[in-house]
Amino acid sequence: MNSADLSGAQWFKSSRSSGSKECVEAAHLGEGKVGVRDSKNPTGPALMFTPGEWDAFLAGAKDGEFDRL
Repeated sequence: MNSADLSGAQWFKSSRSSGSKECVEAAHLGEGKVGVRDSKNPTGPALMFTPGEWDAFLAGAKDGEFDRL
């Protein structure tokens, strides 16, 4: 398991979150990686994605891959 020091990460929420405290937050990390965490638990665990993984996730979301049926 890899771990990274995320203490200096600049976390942000989607502009569509409407200021809600129940969102996910993302951070652009070094080497093109992206971190994602639960905004309700900022000191909890975070997922980290490589640039390719993040691009694949975004493409799937745009294509409706994760839409509820």
